[in-house]
Amino acid sequence: MTINLLFTSWYSGVGGGETDLLTQAEALDPQRFRPHLLLPRAGELGEQWAAHGWPVHYEHWRGASTYFVPQIWARFPVVRRMAALLKRANIGLVHADYHTLPLIQPAAEAAGIPLMWTCHGWWFHPKPWQRDFFRSLTGAARSHAIRDGFLGDPPFMSPENLPVIYSGIDTKRFAPGDGGEVILAEAGVPAGGPIVAMVARFQEVKGHHHFLAMAKLVLQAHPGAHFLIAGENAFGVAKDAVYRQRILDTIAADAQLSQHVHLLGFRTDVEHVLQAADVVVCPSDFESYGKVNLEAMACGVPVVSTNRGGPAEIVRDGETGYLVNPANTSEMATAVSKLLADKVLQQRIGQQARAYVQANFSIDIMAEQYELIFQRLLKDV
Repeated sequence: MTINLLFTSWYSGVGGGETDLLTQAEALDPQRFRPHLLLPRAGELGEQWAAHGWPVHYEHWRGASTYFVPQIWARFPVVRRMAALLKRANIGLVHADYHTLPLIQPAAEAAGIPLMWTCHGWWFHPKPWQRDFFRSLTGAARSHAIRDGFLGDPPFMSPENLPVIYSGIDTKRFAPGDGGEVILAEAGVPAGGPIVAMVARFQEVKGHHHFLAMAKLVLQAHPGAHFLIAGENAFGVAKDAVYRQRILDTIAADAQLSQHVHLLGFRTDVEHVLQAADVVVCPSDFESYGKVNLEAMACGVPVVSTNRGGPAEIVRDGETGYLVNPANTSEMATAVSKLLADKVLQQRIGQQARAYVQANFSIDIMAEQYELIFQRLLKDV
């Protein structure tokens, strides 16, 4: 029997977490689970979901802040509408995000439907009045950094109650290939020079300004290098728009950067951007997970990533790439230049990186871990 599995997301754009959600749904056994999605508004995520032939449902609600009171949120009118949707769509299981959790959990409970959630944010830090709510739930965390931050020190519940399930990578889609040739041609990048890429939405914590400072240093040693930036202000946040404009202005005002930095905008073919690169850089001040590192590694491309948060768990320094300190653009540039200067080293690390992802971070591994939880929840009904 096929189970209708409802995923929820308060975000309707497509950033790392939303890409992760799509990947998780794609990894499910279609003979056992049919993915549904609940959103508060239309957007790119709903469009991509529907393109798979999966149902998308819409209910308007405001996402929970970190100060929500479970007992109050359970009484909101949207909870009744969500419960009705669960019955109407014959949902058998719910997988929730944090921002929808205090609404969909009481809806699922009222409908007699099991629920789990995945924690993507270390910064949520449950308040004392929320802790019993979270203790009562089945969940998982995307990295040890996320789980440790969420649980606090000392942890408010046993870490065993929130197992880590790393986001899986589709190693067939993210694989070595020549798709990057189209990207370079579209961007007008001259053939033959070193290519360094960054993939991230525009948000100050993502470190685009560090990437530009690093690029200036790398150009001193590799004057023919070009730099690709893929991503947009995925969620339409005003301060992110201001940051994006700051980056654009920095590039336009610098004669060297304006000739060597290429903005690609939002791309659905991220794998081709990664395939175009000799090195992929993750210059974030902090990453809860840093999935782009794994996607690049799966493409056989070495990464240079800051080491705060999830990247320290998934990048093996000196084996699958290099880890550097956040905001240390000199250290970042040195690692990038080292890889650009040595093709043999670049190839060896790229090959090791792909093998490492295949062995430890495939979508099959992720799907198996989730399906074990799903099976347990369904048996308990």
